[in-house]
Amino acid sequence: MRAWQLAAAGPADGLGPLVETVRPPLEPGPGEVLLEVAACAVCRTDLQLAEGDLAAHRLPIVPGHQAVGRIAAVGAGVDGWTVGDRAGATWLAGADGTCRYCRAGRENLCPAATFHGWDRDGGYAEAMLVQADVAVPIPEVFDDVHAAPLLCGGVIGYRALRLAGVEGGGRLGLYGFGASARLAIQVALAWGCEVAVVSRSTVDLERAEAMGAAWIGRSGERPPWALDAAVTFAPVGSVVVDALAALAPGGTVVVNAIYLDGIPAFDYGLLWEERVLRSVANVTRRDAREFIALAASRAFVTEPEPLPLAEANEALRRLRAGEVAGAAVLVT
Repeated sequence: MRAWQLAAAGPADGLGPLVETVRPPLEPGPGEVLLEVAACAVCRTDLQLAEGDLAAHRLPIVPGHQAVGRIAAVGAGVDGWTVGDRAGATWLAGADGTCRYCRAGRENLCPAATFHGWDRDGGYAEAMLVQADVAVPIPEVFDDVHAAPLLCGGVIGYRALRLAGVEGGGRLGLYGFGASARLAIQVALAWGCEVAVVSRSTVDLERAEAMGAAWIGRSGERPPWALDAAVTFAPVGSVVVDALAALAPGGTVVVNAIYLDGIPAFDYGLLWEERVLRSVANVTRRDAREFIALAASRAFVTEPEPLPLAEANEALRRLRAGEVAGAAVLVT
């Protein structure tokens, strides 16, 4: 089985830091399924892991947490999955199922949670092992390449919007308009939100307007109306302050980033009047299944840029250089 693994962090220069390896065939253990990977989308978290901004939990590790394929084998004790079923793997790889967070349906916060491409080998490979209870059914309405980008940016964006409290509509700001935000705006519009988009990219702003944004503005500009909620996607701390400054009393800013540089000091007045600043951490099974069902029912659009699995390093280089307009997807 071919896989591209990270043995040591290094620059994503197109030649490294990932190394191709040939591994013995995988066999699912109890409670696991073997996913024959057809496509795996490339995430900025993969880049941060590869370059060392995000410390690896173990090395070597096969990155990738947006994998789509079909189940090739089923381990003992697995119910609900059979060989040939179409499935996906998200960031969440497992949780203990017994802690207070798991019992409350918040397994994303479980202290024993594990994650694909960080703790368990992920989808930059021809196959991967997935715990059956975290595998996600993938509707046939999406082909493999278009489905893969839904499984991280889409799911985490959906969770961020839920935490922002805009399921019933409202005025929403999206700060940054990459692949995740382009899925988030589709959710927000389906929920009846009026959406403002702030970005430093003219191309992204034009895209946001075409997708239905009610207002677009460049970084540092403020929407003409106060926001009920905002989600920041850029890993830049100053953007968080910009979002807070645009927020109405009682509103919420959700920081959608696993890695963020320093947030500049700001006056308490930006938090006064019950404004809320919170992060979004990981995803739950519920997030994944609900979002995929919504995406299928609304025919959400993704913008994949497929590359062969052998070009995994090139995909990371292009992401780092800002050369990926949609979502890079590795195809086996």
